[in-house]
Amino acid sequence: MNPARSRAFRNDERRTARTSLPGNPLAPSAARRFVRAALAEWTSLGLLTTCALCQGDEACPPGGHSTDVLADDAVLIVDELVTNAVVHAGTNVELLCRLEAPPEPDGERPDDVPGAGSGDDTAGEREPAALVIEVSDHHPARSVRSDAHGPASDGSPEYGRGLQLIAALTERWGITYRTGLKTVWARLPLSGPAAEEQAGSAADGAAAVNGVVGEPALRRGLRAAEIIAPAPRGTAREDPDWISRGALSFLAEASDLLAGQLDEDLVAALAGQLLVPRIADWCAIWLDGEGEGHGRAGAAPRLARVWHADESRIELLRALLEKEPPRLLDSPHAQDGTGSGPGRNVPVPVPWPGSGQTGAHDGAAVSCRLVAGDRPLGTLVLGRRRLARMPDEVTALIEDFARRVALAIGAARRYTRQATISRILQRGLLPSQVARIPGVESHLVYEPADDGVVGGDFYDVFPAPPGGRWCFMLGDVQGSGPEAAVVTGLARPWLRLLAREGYGVGEVLDRLNRLLLDDAMEAAEAAALMVAVAGGQDLSGGESGLPGLSDLGPIGDIRDIGKSLDDGRGGGLADGGQSRFLSLLYGQLEPLPGAGARCTLASAGHPLPLLLKPDGTVRTAAEPQLLLGVDENVAYESLSFDLESGDTLLCVTDGVTERRSGRRLLDDEDGLTTILAGCTGLSAQGVAERIRRAVHDFDPSPPSDDLAMLVLRAV
Repeated sequence: MNPARSRAFRNDERRTARTSLPGNPLAPSAARRFVRAALAEWTSLGLLTTCALCQGDEACPPGGHSTDVLADDAVLIVDELVTNAVVHAGTNVELLCRLEAPPEPDGERPDDVPGAGSGDDTAGEREPAALVIEVSDHHPARSVRSDAHGPASDGSPEYGRGLQLIAALTERWGITYRTGLKTVWARLPLSGPAAEEQAGSAADGAAAVNGVVGEPALRRGLRAAEIIAPAPRGTAREDPDWISRGALSFLAEASDLLAGQLDEDLVAALAGQLLVPRIADWCAIWLDGEGEGHGRAGAAPRLARVWHADESRIELLRALLEKEPPRLLDSPHAQDGTGSGPGRNVPVPVPWPGSGQTGAHDGAAVSCRLVAGDRPLGTLVLGRRRLARMPDEVTALIEDFARRVALAIGAARRYTRQATISRILQRGLLPSQVARIPGVESHLVYEPADDGVVGGDFYDVFPAPPGGRWCFMLGDVQGSGPEAAVVTGLARPWLRLLAREGYGVGEVLDRLNRLLLDDAMEAAEAAALMVAVAGGQDLSGGESGLPGLSDLGPIGDIRDIGKSLDDGRGGGLADGGQSRFLSLLYGQLEPLPGAGARCTLASAGHPLPLLLKPDGTVRTAAEPQLLLGVDENVAYESLSFDLESGDTLLCVTDGVTERRSGRRLLDDEDGLTTILAGCTGLSAQGVAERIRRAVHDFDPSPPSDDLAMLVLRAV
């Protein structure tokens, strides 16, 4: 394009289209329609060349013209960006589409767009003309979500691969911040072979953005109509050979996507998107209440997901289904209406929603129970238009698919039950609130590494009458899960009881150590008895002449039995003989007259507490000693000091000190001390938050161990 034409195009105000959309679920579909309408208008006006990839109607296949490809890419990008803005910002969304001319030979950038100033194009490598899309929201503090890290990480990622899609389709994209506004922009090049410039009118000269000019108005109008109302493209199910050729790959893909999903509603959502439009025009999934099945009454089934190929009809379909829930017809495979017999998960015909009779002219619909392990979990209903009955090969595919959905829902429910039990157990093992200490500001951080498993870290802050004593503890049990929960359930109440009996810090640890050893010996004796019974022996010391438990020897022998159980030599009964080690930081505070407090504490195999002075110096506040539950002959000693006004005491578990990034640990070369030294003047909450942020920022991956810390600051 020569400079005159480029300037003429830049001065044409018709090359920009903008709109404002409400921040609700209807915004993405409105944005898609707006983009197609804008591209169609530009095409009909001649501002956008309808095809840069061919010079004739027969050169490109249907749907393969450059304008078709551009429209498809633009719709995908706008849908993702607008959805992202609605979900994560929740404000009104501003959408702008602009045709951008290529730069002039003197190096002038085509437009003042975000990101256009980067790069160093030469005259020989100039950027092509482009379609620029900008999506803005009014919540600039929110982050743009990509969530390409996988599950969640546990799994899953929950929100897809949005920005990876944008990066794959665009020449470049970016984010621009303005006052009260965040804009995500993307640049789609109008690529294609440069055609020779043709003589034409000034309008044609200004119109040929990507190198082709002089296209007939009739042809431009036809292309515009195709953009705004694209011809429907065939789905896989319309291929008569697809069931035989693609069924296995479809089921394999479904298994991969459903496996590992830990939320039953997410499983239902994925199932709907897998079925529509590949297999059906619409589908719905009901989920039974947890208590239903096997003769037990439970909550009424709920309509968890409705999906339709035409998004505008989803709410209408939902209303019809909620008004008339489908009922399974009696059949040789589903005589009880539950699908729990020999033919469970078998699809059976049901009336089309709103028609009232099976096989109505609207189409064919089938329903099948979702059953896993002889337990009904829900119902899958789907339909296809313009069919008198569902083909047999399709119903067979639906049956296999329903079985996979049922297994995924069953696994998600088991995980949910386990996570719920763990959370309840965790709440019972940890205090509902920590006591306030007069003259001392405190702040606690506790983050279990896995929400679905009981952690091994525990804490407590409580008063210890008589007198003005306040006790605090921070402990870490060996391992995690039920074994760690057992020790936590023993240690914290024992500590509270011993403290309230008036024992000093060292005495409390001595007695707790012996209690743990006694409990471990009893567990080992019980495990030894179970091994003997499993082997047909009588260890009661009776007429058989075999020695009784009292003759087995000292505690070391019992532990040898426990060790053999752990090594797998005890018939698989290792649970009873596991040693119960515990690291603990325990201290007592007595407020001093005026300000500050007298602190007495001891560390048993625990990361040493750090004391931060107002001048920024940091020192350890305890001496290292042996873990609890290892040796009954150890005597624990305490250390006392004054926690003066402005002093800060930091207590952490090894989830902080042993936070790993590659081969490095956070506390290598006194890393934690260095971080704490920079917290001078901060409140207890400020110190805790800075340490917590440092732990998370130390490595991109989430922490693999429980994180607990207690900050005490004298005021």
